[in-house]
Amino acid sequence: MLPDTDELAESLLDLGVPHEDINDLVRMGPRVTDDPELRHHLERSVDELVRGIGQVGGAVDLPDLDWASGPLRRCFPVYVFVAALPSTRAYHRERGIPADVSRRTLADLGRNMAVHRRRHGRTGVQAPWWLVHHFRGELYQLGRLQFERARLGQRAGTRLAAAGLDVGPDSGCLNVHIPDFYGPLSPAAVDRSLALAREFFAVHFPQERYEVATCHSWLLDPQLRKYLPEDSNIVRFQERFRVAHEDREQADSEPVQFVFGDPELPVESLPRRTAVERAVGDHLRAGGHWFVGHGWLPFDGRG
Repeated sequence: MLPDTDELAESLLDLGVPHEDINDLVRMGPRVTDDPELRHHLERSVDELVRGIGQVGGAVDLPDLDWASGPLRRCFPVYVFVAALPSTRAYHRERGIPADVSRRTLADLGRNMAVHRRRHGRTGVQAPWWLVHHFRGELYQLGRLQFERARLGQRAGTRLAAAGLDVGPDSGCLNVHIPDFYGPLSPAAVDRSLALAREFFAVHFPQERYEVATCHSWLLDPQLRKYLPEDSNIVRFQERFRVAHEDREQADSEPVQFVFGDPELPVESLPRRTAVERAVGDHLRAGGHWFVGHGWLPFDGRG
């Protein structure tokens, strides 16, 4: 199920896995396939991951090696994703997904591992549940942004229907995600991503209709406007979206996690090197709180 040593190393490189992690992952590979219990968990996980590949919102429960410890437990998802790679690539070929889009999308595994190393100082996969979307054909990297095939929830669907859009709860939508380690979120980069997405989904998913794109992120918290200049990339990104609904559940760890790399850093010691760092830290130190913003924009070019 796993490729041999040389092919495993090449697959890891293709998936953007940090170079400093590859030797250890290749060394542990035979243990995963030679141990009957580990192999059973691997096969079960891959079956769970690729069953119904391409479906939107399918529930996938990857088992956790709660009886294992150390790097094997932290890295086991890597072997699951590598073993699932042939199925994912076959689905991409079936849909005519360009090879460069496939490669950049699945390289989010390496980005996820880089986030883990930044936070914990060791190898591991930060959020295996997040990568399920990539390997099941639900999410694609198109330029600066990622676009996830999804469905509107009850609250957003009802509000957008009331606004006159031909959508409702459970209608198809595209969730927009902003990956880390990808340079500035410039207006030109966002324009290009949206243009790429409109062409991509019309060509490769012509049977699916997307009237709106949504975004759920701390970057849409309107309080950021009090700290950042009007021409900042974040403010200009916010201006693209209309409010879907307001969230009053405090989410202070979100900006701390994405700006500083660790959601548990003490607020009083947060650096103030950039405008965004100063905004996040100063707001918290003043007793304020951050919230996840929920926005939408027309995706078909109208409005």
